Amino acid sequence: MQTRILVADDDAHIRELLRFYLQQERYIVIEAKDGGEASEKLETEQIHLAVVDVMMPVKNGWELCEEIRRYYDIPIILLTAKGEMEDKAKGFLSGTDDYVVKPFEPEELLFRIRALLRRYQMVSENIITMGDTVIDRNNHDVKVGDQHFTLPLKEFELLTQLASQPDRTYTREQLIELIWGLDFEGDSRTVDVHIKRLRERFRDLTSDFQIITIRGLGYKLEVRDR
Repeated sequence: MQTRILVADDDAHIRELLRFYLQQERYIVIEAKDGGEASEKLETEQIHLAVVDVMMPVKNGWELCEEIRRYYDIPIILLTAKGEMEDKAKGFLSGTDDYVVKPFEPEELLFRIRALLRRYQMVSENIITMGDTVIDRNNHDVKVGDQHFTLPLKEFELLTQLASQPDRTYTREQLIELIWGLDFEGDSRTVDVHIKRLRERFRDLTSDFQIITIRGLGYKLEVRDR
């Protein structure tokens, strides 16, 4: 089945440019001229990845990104002329996987699209595979090569959350909500402690993945390309 990519941008020239390059790569392109039309396309079309402009009428890119993250399990790339750190932070808080600033090289965007699709395809319903590292959600088991590990529950859930969407930046607050729940009475330093433990456990065992600190934002997991 061919990969179907949603391109949501109110600039017709950008849509035409992306359509040309994406179709050259044999992707099917679904276009939307604003956030409202993009929402409709998501409801009626099967979409595998979304490229979303931030400054759109009807519904802006941040709002659309939050909607996609709430209802669909697909990767998102925010496309915008805004490059300031606060705008990037707002994009990651909205749930984007990646962030490309205009003007951009189409080849770079294609590279990012291929990387995101490849990493999302590593994730199945219950098994996450990263090279020789396999996370089994059913058995709460992590296997590295021939070695099996049973992690403390919160460490396992944290690792699984990060690994389920490689390269997506999570804020500490998002991780607290996802892993510990809204009624958690501790603070975000709990995330830092658990991240440190995970790094120490796997540092000398595998180079299949690495948990990266995103200064001022939170954490993401990067998978080593083989």
